[in-house]
Amino acid sequence: MATKCIVAAGDLADIPRALAEYMVADARLVALKPKTISMREAAALPLVGITAYEGLTRANVGKGQKVLVHGGSGGVGHVALQLARSFGAEVYSAGGGDKQTALIEALGATPINYRSESVEDYVAKHTNGNGFDVVFDSVGGANLTKSFGAAALNGQIATTVSMLELDLNPMHFKGLSLHAVFMLIPMLHDYKREEHGHILLELAKIVDSGQLRPIVDDTPFSLEDAGKAHDHLTNGDAIGKVVISVP
Repeated sequence: MATKCIVAAGDLADIPRALAEYMVADARLVALKPKTISMREAAALPLVGITAYEGLTRANVGKGQKVLVHGGSGGVGHVALQLARSFGAEVYSAGGGDKQTALIEALGATPINYRSESVEDYVAKHTNGNGFDVVFDSVGGANLTKSFGAAALNGQIATTVSMLELDLNPMHFKGLSLHAVFMLIPMLHDYKREEHGHILLELAKIVDSGQLRPIVDDTPFSLEDAGKAHDHLTNGDAIGKVVISVP
């Protein structure tokens, strides 16, 4: 009987490609899949789950905190907001439309429509003007300035996209800590790869406890449709994680 696993590996540097029916994987990057979800759902979990878990734990998310997730309907963001709730935080999340905010609310966070509400507006509304204890920014880039504005004094910011030149004066004057999350480091540098396997095991426990559900975009793609799948993702049309299925 075949063992069902999930793996955080592939398609990077000299590591075998992931867009294939079979691949060779480092055993340190492999963990048993959660029992309560399908293989398709489990396939959506490793990259986004590890990224969200690392960012939130590095920012020391815990009980009693107010956490803001930018991009809460996206691949990383929808996992981050659920994990933050499982860690005991009160979670808010920004999305850009009715479908996005509806998903955010369904996953247990308070939705914020960033197109109709300014940073100042939602900080005043949800934190009495004090700011959020932790901001998880899965949008990154220029959006980091919004994260600086939304964070509380001495707050924590975790970002998945920090490759830009940016004025850090607002961060300095608020005493913020910035965590740049790049989950590919263990694979690129063969550095503490076993930690990814451990994180996958923890994620499986959280999934099976009912506190985390990976959302898979409704549009089906086969291996032959890989190009269309990438277009669907980059066009901003996806809700949750895009998965390519092999018959």
